[in-house]
Amino acid sequence: MRPIRLPEPPSPKPSAGMPDIFEGGVYGVIRRAVVIGNGFPGSENQSIGLVRALGLADKHVLYRVTRPKGGMNEWLHWLPVSLHKKLYNIIRQIHGYSKLFLKSRGHKIASLPSENGSSVGLSSILEADVKQIVNMARETYEKDGPLLVIASGRDTISTASSIKRLASENVFVIQIQHPRLNLNRFDLVITPHHDYYPLTPKGQEQIPRFLRKWITPREPPDRNVVLTVGALHQIDAASLRSAASAYHDEFAPLPKPLLVVNIGGPTRCCRYGADLAKHLVSNLRSVLVSCGSVRICFSNRTTEKVSSTIVKELGDNPKVFIWNCDETIPHMGHLAWADAFVVTADSVGTISEVCSTGKPVYVMGSECCRWKLSDFHKSLRERGVVRPFTGSENITESWSYPPLNDTAEAASKVHSVLAERGWRLRP
Repeated sequence: MRPIRLPEPPSPKPSAGMPDIFEGGVYGVIRRAVVIGNGFPGSENQSIGLVRALGLADKHVLYRVTRPKGGMNEWLHWLPVSLHKKLYNIIRQIHGYSKLFLKSRGHKIASLPSENGSSVGLSSILEADVKQIVNMARETYEKDGPLLVIASGRDTISTASSIKRLASENVFVIQIQHPRLNLNRFDLVITPHHDYYPLTPKGQEQIPRFLRKWITPREPPDRNVVLTVGALHQIDAASLRSAASAYHDEFAPLPKPLLVVNIGGPTRCCRYGADLAKHLVSNLRSVLVSCGSVRICFSNRTTEKVSSTIVKELGDNPKVFIWNCDETIPHMGHLAWADAFVVTADSVGTISEVCSTGKPVYVMGSECCRWKLSDFHKSLRERGVVRPFTGSENITESWSYPPLNDTAEAASKVHSVLAERGWRLRP
């Protein structure tokens, strides 16, 4: 199979040993970053991937905006996180008063779920405190220069925009994933093309006229918006080389070609069930003759019906190894050593990662996708990055394409926008 040359992560131009003070001054050099996460790996992976591409992998601190979890909190996730927390605190107080009253009458009381679904609560997590981060940015500005703030996900929007508003002279704030409204609250917004699907003619046709003014985004991307094909992540040539070395003893002996199958789960924009699993099993059986070995992985969203169908039908095949959900999956080893991938259509993050390898990617279930996720898959097919998984493939026959390079391209844009402001990242 023909090797694929992957794009290297961007590196800033060397300063030829020139002191910081002669290049924009010490106050214009960014040396550290704050990542504001929401506790979801898919979102935090994007922020950390960008930090890594910017050369600050060992110079960042992770904060989290967390929601109360467990019990009734699962019904309140549609609320803004600040309102959710206030409402939860009120409910806790009411519950506490009720508990005291009923205890005095000899009744047994069930405990209210803690804020994080366990006894530890929010106090065990490094919470994103706007005042603390703003004070740090201001107080350390003269010594350490500006602070880079990178956030991803809906729950982080309020925190990131507040930091920008309160310390605009000391921070550079990047919001990953479209914040829907008031994009000028951030220095830079990084979001995929398909987030603007509602503005396309096809997207407009799918929105009832009376709802159009409520659907976001409402305006085309401004100059502070960086558009990507898919999601950002931590996969590049260097990480794949490292993984190839680290997992050599585990994967090198496997019969080739190695087909890695990543199975997700249904989402709001991509609904499927056991029928897709049966179709996937049929197609995998058809291509097994051309495979040396097959590794199948489930995600935490994979339904019991889907996983049990796969295990029942393929678990006894000597060519197939199915990872137990309780085991740690060697994801980087799969990316480095696989010869081809089959992925379900539901996860933009997983598809973006496998499409950054330049290896054949076959997608299962894209016909189940709707709205902007359907637009994402259409763009990948038009670029020749993915093909539908039909069961007629010969896995020994390789094909290639220019690998997706969204993270490196976004990092390059960050360098350019910083330069316009007279700032730069320390090489």
